[in-house]
Amino acid sequence: MKAKPIYKIVDDKGRVLIPKSLRAAAEMEHGDIVRLGIQKGVITAKKVDLIEIGDQSPEAVEAFVHAAVRDMPENTLISLAARLLDIIEKRKE
Repeated sequence: MKAKPIYKIVDDKGRVLIPKSLRAAAEMEHGDIVRLGIQKGVITAKKVDLIEIGDQSPEAVEAFVHAAVRDMPENTLISLAARLLDIIEKRKE
């Protein structure tokens, strides 16, 4: 049986909400990395575990950091947060 199409409106910032049923079917969760692409006029969104090697675009780096932070032990997160706060304090001086 073919799934019924779902229609969404692109908002003024170019965003489209992926419905919960589709995210569940694709096993997408908050914080997952999604690779967007286009082929023959069709936009694709695919959940990936790692970004492509060599892609150091700000978006790819941010996605990688979010994915890494999600799986870090709490003590590592606290240490990282302390280092970031030190950097912020030094910039204020």
